[in-house]
Amino acid sequence: MALPKVAVLSLGGTISSTQMEGGTGVTPTLTGEALVEDVPEISKVAEVTATSLRQVPGSEVTLEDLIELSGEIKNRIEEGAVGVVVTQGTDSIEETSFVLDLLVAGDAPVVVTGAMRHHSLPGADGPANLLAAMQVAASDVARGAGAVVVLNEEIHAARFVQKTHTSNPATFRSPLAGPIGYVSEGNVRVATRPAGRHHLDLPTETQDHSVALYKVGLGDDGRLLGQIRQLGYEGLAVEAMGGSHVPLVMAEPLGSLAGEMPVVLASRTGGGEALRNTYGFTGSETDLLGRGLISAGMLDGLKSRLHLSLLLRAGTPREEIPAAFDRWLGG
Repeated sequence: MALPKVAVLSLGGTISSTQMEGGTGVTPTLTGEALVEDVPEISKVAEVTATSLRQVPGSEVTLEDLIELSGEIKNRIEEGAVGVVVTQGTDSIEETSFVLDLLVAGDAPVVVTGAMRHHSLPGADGPANLLAAMQVAASDVARGAGAVVVLNEEIHAARFVQKTHTSNPATFRSPLAGPIGYVSEGNVRVATRPAGRHHLDLPTETQDHSVALYKVGLGDDGRLLGQIRQLGYEGLAVEAMGGSHVPLVMAEPLGSLAGEMPVVLASRTGGGEALRNTYGFTGSETDLLGRGLISAGMLDGLKSRLHLSLLLRAGTPREEIPAAFDRWLGG
């Protein structure tokens, strides 16, 4: 039987990093082709084409890169690939997978993977992660699940996954729902699927709409909020404390900003849904939503920022943005 066709698109990152002679530290040098050649077991899983689109650390990936990447993924699927594997730095994998989940429709698996230990380290995890990602991309059982992250033989849905540790190979977790599946002895198991799919169509010539991300801390007086509009931002995602609370001194300036641009209210905790109507003090979630802020619902600050950025690029009317966030909760 002919093997399924899977495309590998490489952006760089730790999985492609090596020690340069005479240099300090490692940098992305290996191409997508080299990554695939380094794992001969892949030849038993799929017929692979590999392309290097970028050769950068995860911290250098931009939204423009991901919009271009989504187009490349669509092209590969139209050309006959049953799935696509994206390799990149783990710094921004949770954001990459979320954007691809929004921009790439259809049932073909889009699998994002990387490595926590580069090739020069004992126990380098890149080859095993790439093989598992390839197995998921080629599998029928992963179809229709949307974009996923596969590392450490776990499958995480893009909307839930977070990087939770700086160096542990088991860094990727989904605090709200757990992994949706796993790989065991080369077999792909999908135990559960996220409810509903969410897709955004962008114009052919999309324009940037910068959205700022603001994390609230103890004793924050909000003085930076006055600079948001002046610096050219067109939206704001706020990672508030606890259930989505801020010091009372920040409530009025946030309300003023919400009168000028979309301001999304998320929690900095990394788990759980942003509250809507539990607390009533000034700076509480009830107070802030009453001032015109938009609840992030189940999305964290990183994903709220990206979702708002893409909604603005898609030309979504201001009054429809709250409903777009509610849809993640089944609304």
